[in-house]
Amino acid sequence: MNVLVTGAYGFLGRNVCRLFADAGANVSGIGHGDWSFSEYSAYGLKSWVNADITLDALLKCSTAPDIIIHCAGGSSVHASVMHPIADFTATVSSTYAVLEYLKTSFPKAKLVYTSSAAVYGCANKLPISESDALHPVSPYGLHKLFSEQLCRNYAVNHNLDIAIVRLFSIYGPSLKKQLLWDACKRLKSGDSAFFGTGNETRDWLHVKDAVHLLALAAKHADNTCPIVNGGSGMATTNQALLKQLTLALDVPLEPRFNQLTRPGDPQHYQADIAIAQKWGWNAQINLSEGVKEYAKWFSEVTG
Repeated sequence: MNVLVTGAYGFLGRNVCRLFADAGANVSGIGHGDWSFSEYSAYGLKSWVNADITLDALLKCSTAPDIIIHCAGGSSVHASVMHPIADFTATVSSTYAVLEYLKTSFPKAKLVYTSSAAVYGCANKLPISESDALHPVSPYGLHKLFSEQLCRNYAVNHNLDIAIVRLFSIYGPSLKKQLLWDACKRLKSGDSAFFGTGNETRDWLHVKDAVHLLALAAKHADNTCPIVNGGSGMATTNQALLKQLTLALDVPLEPRFNQLTRPGDPQHYQADIAIAQKWGWNAQINLSEGVKEYAKWFSEVTG
């Protein structure tokens, strides 16, 4: 089996590559990242193209894919607010290129698009199901929604096998950004002051569970373009998460919050995972163990 991973240099993409390679697949990747052969082969990649995700660049990939996992795109709500055009290009333009590549060159391949819970915006109820209203409040969420609509259009109109996974808050060792990474650095320096109220909730999913769901979604991809939530099904407040982190780091600090909120950042998320469960999937790594693992990794890489 040949698998092409876009955005393979990123945190999620690397883990996707490793999963498929461990299962015996021939994995190739494309995206931004100046990797040596020894570096990308460590994640199971047989080949790597360092380029923007365009149709011309995709055609330079060395193998004919049976499965495409499209992880490339914008990865930050804040960055999308500051640089919306760049986020549009990274997310929507790259998705157009992948869909044209699929349609014109490999129409029998299966495509999994990694979307985001940001498409829901400020949810009216929890947990959030795939059929709930979509009201993204950030350019990041809006561009993910545009890309979903493109995927659905191509699936229906060109008879392509596509599935969409709306990932919630993904975390795990080697992720050097977002809340856990920033919090570890802050707490280790003796600073316990954080942005927000502490009552914001997120649905945290370990990256190993996330990539297993992406692989499973490839088996369910068809021309109806099914959509599935990728979350644990549990809502955790930032205050509770950071308290777990202080214990895991053995830092005697009590997290404090400045009571401010960011534009484009909804307050509450929790996934309804009934569809994923019907597919036979459940998150296997609970948050408390995952936070301990992350804290241990952080301490190892920072000394």
